[in-house]
Amino acid sequence: MIIVMQQNATKDDVQKIVAKIEHAGLKTHLSVGEEVTILGVIGDKSKLDIDAIAAETSVQKVVPITESYKLANKKFHPEPSRFAVKNTFIGPDNLAIMAGPCAVETEEQLMCIAKAVKKAGATILRGGAYKPRTSPYSFQGLEEEGLKYMKTASDETGLATICEVTSAHAVESAVKYVSMLQVGARNMQNFELLKEVGKTKLPVLLKRGLSATIDEWLNAAEYIMASGNPNVALCERGIRTYETSTRNTLDLSAVCVLKERTHLPVIVDPSHATGVRSYVEPLAKAAVACGADGLMIEVHNDPAHALSDGPQSLTFEQFDSVMEHIKPYAELSGRRI
Repeated sequence: MIIVMQQNATKDDVQKIVAKIEHAGLKTHLSVGEEVTILGVIGDKSKLDIDAIAAETSVQKVVPITESYKLANKKFHPEPSRFAVKNTFIGPDNLAIMAGPCAVETEEQLMCIAKAVKKAGATILRGGAYKPRTSPYSFQGLEEEGLKYMKTASDETGLATICEVTSAHAVESAVKYVSMLQVGARNMQNFELLKEVGKTKLPVLLKRGLSATIDEWLNAAEYIMASGNPNVALCERGIRTYETSTRNTLDLSAVCVLKERTHLPVIVDPSHATGVRSYVEPLAKAAVACGADGLMIEVHNDPAHALSDGPQSLTFEQFDSVMEHIKPYAELSGRRI
């Protein structure tokens, strides 16, 4: 449930209510907006005298929350979340652009791509060091060696970096080298992994599972947040349907639904959603028009010979074109690149 305080409630009034809640053994989540202060209550509500709380003159109303996710719920946190990723940020007014290769292959390759995507306007370099692949014989990534290349590229270009993690061991290594962690679609409901990334201080990008509902996705985000990490962004990357014309089916309606249900930023990945590079630009435009807070786009210096996801990776020239052509859409949506 949430407790909405009166507009004239003082800090002492708020603290008095917090003390009553915590004395009953429950936890509180404070959200202070420009016009209203909200206390989110987490725990067994039967231990709390709700009527006594509602009767306090400093309390405007008590509202029950039926959804199982609390910290990710917009009712708990009405204002959109915004958080830093190295020297950039994800959230309102900004269109975060994450770009780079599906897999880190060599230091030279990554540096070349990093310089190209930065020149085009990207602020976060994506690169896979741990690659969960459908086939055990496909390239699985360079692991910690790849992470070191990510750090070198970040140091030289100033770009923030993001890399997928697939295990507790990968998390332990990645936090030493990158600016943001990614939980991939195959691990969206790997609850032990979600808890591990929740214990870190790095922002987390949580991709939607292959066939996950939005409620399942938000509950996965709740695992991360409940473990102590509030800086979570959600990534729509397409879901599995009967359609085979594209790699997945990009669910742009999810952006609209999420904007109603959660305060967390929403990123769209048109590369993995389609698996076809010619579809990336039009769907990137559509994503921005729908209200996405950012895009994740795969870019490679030589897509024809990429070790992973070459058919959906853009050349430098194609990425330049996308960045130029989405500017009007960003401006219309009130965002800057």
